[in-house]
Amino acid sequence: MGKSNGLRVILFPLPLQGCINPMLQLAKILHSRGFAITVIHTRFNAPKASSHPLFTFLEIPHGLSENETRTRDVTHLLDALNRTCESPFRDCLTKLLQSADSETEGEKQKISCLIDDSGWIFTQPLAQSLNLPNFVLSTYKVSFFRDHFVLPQLRRERYLPLQGSITNSEEDDPVEEFPPLRKKDLLRILDEETEVLDSYSNLIVETTKASSGLIFVSSCEEL
Repeated sequence: MGKSNGLRVILFPLPLQGCINPMLQLAKILHSRGFAITVIHTRFNAPKASSHPLFTFLEIPHGLSENETRTRDVTHLLDALNRTCESPFRDCLTKLLQSADSETEGEKQKISCLIDDSGWIFTQPLAQSLNLPNFVLSTYKVSFFRDHFVLPQLRRERYLPLQGSITNSEEDDPVEEFPPLRKKDLLRILDEETEVLDSYSNLIVETTKASSGLIFVSSCEEL
């Protein structure tokens, strides 16, 4: 760890492996810059705390049955997690802020901000109500994340649902009105139910716009 700067960052990854690992990688970078790290996580797909002994890990209940956590329908899983995790996360975050305020001057570590995954849609208004800056980490590529913003337009322009199949030679063809989207980016959302996906995407867009900033896990080439 770099020299402590007296600040603590709270991270809240989605309980999906593709989301947990990038969040912990970001935590390592922040820790090397002097930030203390607290990771709030669900019991479902909990990160391995013993691999990160310098971080503080706090577990909250996820409220889902074993069958619900085994679903392959990611959109419905995230919708359920956003409903069941809101209350326990609020309680945990509030206690952390109260604890930080009650520390003595020599021990005090100001909580700098909350960094959560773009898939959490209740965290931004909660952080705002607590006057806590909230940054969103997107583990999608920039081009795929943009799908959330243009999904309604893609449907209006009849790019979705796709008419027929996309061949291997067509996968990298651009979606002309929406650069840098490619046809293969559209394939990733074909199996989702339209109503649930559209509603969830709209919420991601609105909460991301209202956040303090957006952090991308992306290649330099794409940016």
